[in-house]
Amino acid sequence: MSKLIVKPVHHSDQDTKLLSITPESAGWTYVGFEVHRLAAGQSLRCATGELEVCLVLLSGKANVTTAQCAWQNIGQRMSVFEKIPPYSVYVPNGDEYEIVALTDVEVAICSAPGNGNHSARLIAPGQVGVETRGYGNIERQIHNILPEQEPADSLLVVEVFTPNGHWSSYPPHKHDRNALPDESLLEETYYFKVQPEQGFAIQRVYTDDRSLDETLIVQDGQAVLVPRGYHPVSAPPGYDVYYLNVMAGPARAWKFHNDPDHAWIMSKSLAK
Repeated sequence: MSKLIVKPVHHSDQDTKLLSITPESAGWTYVGFEVHRLAAGQSLRCATGELEVCLVLLSGKANVTTAQCAWQNIGQRMSVFEKIPPYSVYVPNGDEYEIVALTDVEVAICSAPGNGNHSARLIAPGQVGVETRGYGNIERQIHNILPEQEPADSLLVVEVFTPNGHWSSYPPHKHDRNALPDESLLEETYYFKVQPEQGFAIQRVYTDDRSLDETLIVQDGQAVLVPRGYHPVSAPPGYDVYYLNVMAGPARAWKFHNDPDHAWIMSKSLAK
């Protein structure tokens, strides 16, 4: 299996962690990512240390507290495929958080270096930017959970719903050069959910010189590392695909470069 695919770890009743990516395990500098599944009544507590964190309630309801704040009974969707925006909580570095599950909960913990510039806050569904991007069979739904216009030190967090038979992260684009204002350097993780669960997504990760050139078959609950290169996604007919993206780099800006071979597709989109 490709080293770019991260599979879920063994899950026991006591250990809530389903999946873990650290800068050390990924071989990069900025992005960390975990997924935990808590049964009703279970809790998860952690100090943020030098990292800022965005807790995304993928499904279920919970109480969330930090050192200074508390939010009770947050969460509304029981599945990501309800396609409604999630509840999320931003927690700065030098803080702590506790999640107490009121129902079964799946929560994503997105992390990157923090500078202590922001306070903990709730990101309610009404604060999440919802947009439809693309046209035809490259149309997909976007939930901008923590875009660059909202306060954070490093993190960018977004989720994408790709209908069956459609493509997303398309036309192929990359953000692997620290060359602002034209392109930013951002590491990125993709966390996939597929409906029905026995399905799969297809993701290609490749560079201009093809020193990296992989076509990945990704299953429900797996993650993909995108250290560099273009990275389009396809949802096969019959299977809807969700993914949660986490990005971070030396500058908190999402400036991408389309593959020149396929950039013409955007001019067709603009003409519609």
